[in-house]
Amino acid sequence: MTSGLFSRSRRLLLILRVAGRYRLQEFVAAESLPATGRLLLRLSPWRNSHPGMSRGERLRRALEELGPVFIKFGQLLSTRRDLLPADIADELARLQDKVPPFDETLAAEIIESALGEPVNTLFAGFEAMPIASASVAQVHGATLHSGEEVVVKVLRPDIEPVIRQDLALLYTLARLVQRYLPDGRRLRPVEVVADYELTILDELDLRREAANASQLRRNFEGSDLVYVPQVHWDYTRSNVMVAERISGIPVTDMAELEARGTDLKLLAERGVEIFFTQVFRDNFFHADMHPGNIFVNATDPANPRYIAVDCAIVGSLSDADQYYLARNLLAVFQRDYRAVAELHVECGWVPPGTRVQDFESAMRAVCEPVFERPISDISFGQLLIYLFSTARRFDMEVQPALVLLQKTLLNIEGLGRQLYPQLNLWDTAQPFLEHWVQERYSPQSVLRRLQRHVPSWLEQLPQVPDAMFDNLQRKHTAPGPSRQQQKQQQRVLVAQSVQRQRVARRRAAAAALAAGGLVLAVPGGWAFIAAAPVASWLLLGAALVLFWPTCNRGE
Repeated sequence: MTSGLFSRSRRLLLILRVAGRYRLQEFVAAESLPATGRLLLRLSPWRNSHPGMSRGERLRRALEELGPVFIKFGQLLSTRRDLLPADIADELARLQDKVPPFDETLAAEIIESALGEPVNTLFAGFEAMPIASASVAQVHGATLHSGEEVVVKVLRPDIEPVIRQDLALLYTLARLVQRYLPDGRRLRPVEVVADYELTILDELDLRREAANASQLRRNFEGSDLVYVPQVHWDYTRSNVMVAERISGIPVTDMAELEARGTDLKLLAERGVEIFFTQVFRDNFFHADMHPGNIFVNATDPANPRYIAVDCAIVGSLSDADQYYLARNLLAVFQRDYRAVAELHVECGWVPPGTRVQDFESAMRAVCEPVFERPISDISFGQLLIYLFSTARRFDMEVQPALVLLQKTLLNIEGLGRQLYPQLNLWDTAQPFLEHWVQERYSPQSVLRRLQRHVPSWLEQLPQVPDAMFDNLQRKHTAPGPSRQQQKQQQRVLVAQSVQRQRVARRRAAAAALAAGGLVLAVPGGWAFIAAAPVASWLLLGAALVLFWPTCNRGE
């Protein structure tokens, strides 16, 4: 216990020393600090260090010096352009996760302990010198006895205690930032650290990464868009993963791609197509698609294919978020700011009492200057940032999945523009989104979703009378609201009534259209309706009324 406390104290002192040397105290409003804090700042021997650096560069250098956990945290912060000034976000985006490898003898011991056999027995050949090294793991080359070339990913020894210790310190620093930074509460640093905690702890179980890779590989089986290396599950454990070794050109090696005569325009467009396919077709997307994790198979230069590795971080959206995101993007590019505002309220991304006209005006003020440029110069990812940052001013709670999606889109767009500067992302995205929205409410799609939900509704139906009785009992026994509470409730109801009526009308119309479409789509549909008992339709109607899904959280 004492040694742990000593270790944390020593680490905290190191953080404070680095923060002082890079003058990170300038991010804090000194007048808001207690007297002791202000005195320490005045006495700091590093007050005038690095005078020629910008604030963003100083922050980046400090994070690099503090090590892997802080580097990865800075990388995450660089994606939160809805929270950070542009100059700081741009500088943090330059963070490189380059870590010296740990001892190869120790790596072999970890592999042998995890798999239960000597390395020489497990593999026909094993490369002691790692071919890549990062903050959480390093990678060795190997050959199976079958002759297949593979890579062996090994988790760093004792990495979890180090990460948890640094996470505890990050929480402490986040609380200080929230208290003393001028915009601390708006930045919500504690929530950002919590999101980061979930992300980095997921990387500590290589079986999770292996499962993600297997899922992505299955989603794109036989596709010309992207290839995901095969995982060898017999050699995979929580701290060791063995996968197929790929041979490809780093996507940033423009000289080699051009020398091969690679169709760079097609390659850039396929990157966009991969993103939207993952998000809207599969609802399972690789959320760490930076250039270091992407290679290109240019064996056929006219038909280049991406190769994706390192699937530790993936994202998915709720059905509702998926649908409303697609409609929001379409509305933004059609400059229908009224629809954008209404969609945010309908889905619950902003509070129900939000004035639609105010939100519409804010979106117009932000987006119209962007659309003055040629469409090929418009950043799709930047528009998404504008959308979320504007919504945050109206108390929008951004979910981690949406942040991951924003980060992924920025990576894909930046990569695409690097490959082909004239890339018009919207030409690729618009038809995909329009088709997806149309398909979502096709008769077949509606029928599939009904089939998925009806068993659950019917399972809950017998409990409805008891639930209604319990609710009535609570109403009779609970004390009634005060006159002031009644007035407050009335004001809320009045503020929400127009919007609720609009939503109700849309749902009723959608239900009617869906029912009509199903009748037309199913052979003998009219005969089926005529033959159905009246009681069946009454029960189904009751289920639909009682369990109609809300737009806030899924269907």
